Amino acid sequence: MIVPATEDPPSVPGPPSVSANRTSRRHHPLALVVIAAAQLMVMLDLTIVNIALPSMQRELHFSTTNLMWVIDAYVLAFGGLLLLGGRAGDLFGRRRMFAFGIGLFVVASLAGGLATDQAWLITARAVQGVGAAVASPAALALVATTFEEGAERNRAMAAYAAMAAAGGALGLLLGGALVDAASWRWVLFVNVPVGAVVLALTPVALPGGEPRTGARGRLDVPGALTASAGMALLVYGLVRAPQAGWSNAATAGSFAAAATLLGAFVAIERVSPNPLVPLRFLRDRNRATGYGMMLLLGVAMLSLLFFLTQFLQNILHYNPVLAGAAYLPIPISVASTSAVVSRLLRRVPLRVFLRIGPVFVTGGLFWASLVTASASYADVFGPLLLFGIGMGLSFMPLTLNAVASVRRDQSGLASALLNTSQQVGGSLGLAALVTVAATATRDQLRRASAAAHATYAGHAVPLDRLHALATAATVHGYKMGIRTATIATALAFLLSLFLRSRLPEGSSSHDDADATTAAATGAEARPPGSTAGLVDGRSAGVPNGSVERGAARVASGGHRRKPRNGQRLSR
Repeated sequence: MIVPATEDPPSVPGPPSVSANRTSRRHHPLALVVIAAAQLMVMLDLTIVNIALPSMQRELHFSTTNLMWVIDAYVLAFGGLLLLGGRAGDLFGRRRMFAFGIGLFVVASLAGGLATDQAWLITARAVQGVGAAVASPAALALVATTFEEGAERNRAMAAYAAMAAAGGALGLLLGGALVDAASWRWVLFVNVPVGAVVLALTPVALPGGEPRTGARGRLDVPGALTASAGMALLVYGLVRAPQAGWSNAATAGSFAAAATLLGAFVAIERVSPNPLVPLRFLRDRNRATGYGMMLLLGVAMLSLLFFLTQFLQNILHYNPVLAGAAYLPIPISVASTSAVVSRLLRRVPLRVFLRIGPVFVTGGLFWASLVTASASYADVFGPLLLFGIGMGLSFMPLTLNAVASVRRDQSGLASALLNTSQQVGGSLGLAALVTVAATATRDQLRRASAAAHATYAGHAVPLDRLHALATAATVHGYKMGIRTATIATALAFLLSLFLRSRLPEGSSSHDDADATTAAATGAEARPPGSTAGLVDGRSAGVPNGSVERGAARVASGGHRRKPRNGQRLSR
């Protein structure tokens, strides 16, 4: 689920004309189709390429460590520029930036499908990530501005969320079918016709928006560039270290440059009048804890997909279609568990789910790390199911925790930071775990080879024996990579223990005078859209303490429902 950066009010407020309203309403069904299709395409690309990785590796001669850049190039650009993309939509017009992002995504997809070497493909994937970072936040912002507050917008949000969830499952299935029927190139080519249709319908279906200038400030380009470049260099150092050595000059230089750039990012955010990430925004303990948990769970998700795809295709010799279908327990269990959680949130505190979820994820990962080269799908199904249940228990509560106690004008930033944490965590975590897996494979193969040569006392080791040793060493590397990921999810559980049991009344923000006033005077002083106290399934400022109603207020702009026909609202 991707959300836009902070939404600010228009610089020149005023009600839309009647004709504009009629035009918007007339295009609502088509608008939802266009926005949902774009979101499906962007989210699908996060998983569809995973199934094609073994085919890409064979044709373009990727090493195991370099192969993960096909994923990380996209994720780093996507996560690193997400906040900048959302802010660009605010400043230059959401429909305009939506069309620009989709166009860039389509061109990069076409270029990636035509790639003839590793650098070409990785560059195309990075440009895809840039396009997605611009289009995805603009898409959700267009949902909020195109559909009227209330049931209409809620239905649109539900469809948007469904497309985001379906993208992961469809990517695994469609990717397998395309690779099996054609080639890996079609997992990228498939975006071209879909994107072309979206671009053609955008001027007709979506309401236009003039650039919003004035007091809205400028893009924090230096902050976005230093953060993205710093993370990219950190990942590069982690990938290079196993091959070149940790003391290698280029490896050490990449780590030093990464530290310098990330330090520069913090310095820029401290002095920037329009920072991408206001540092004071992270002072809230619940909010910061939630971001940390999502970062660690992002490590688990991307790493499991990466290693298990290699295991299913290279060791169990599944074809791409069967490998894609093998993942179905994850999206099905995530969707079904999330539905149950949404009903239980009326009675069960958020922190309960945020503590149970990481435990299930950790259990699923550790179970998956026990597979052997002779395993069957029955040995994989259980871990996938347990993993999906844990993710389903975690994702929705983490989203609600992120927007709790946040003013209306900060809810977009809060959610965008949550999604950025997931993308960055997945990228950095995968780089580290691929390094762990490669090192474990090499060490295991060296020991096994030495033992085999000693057994055969100077005679040539049979080829089938060498093949078995290589297979066992490769599986050992996969297992160690997945097992190391359990450390990240165990840390997520430990972080959940730091969640406050309940936010105090009026603690919506400590970032400005409005929040201070709210804290001093209680619920009546809270600005519209504040969700102070919206934690643990209760809300001091929401009728009946319903999280669902509080979350709906945040999503719809934070306004209270207007009384009708003289009715009075209960407080």
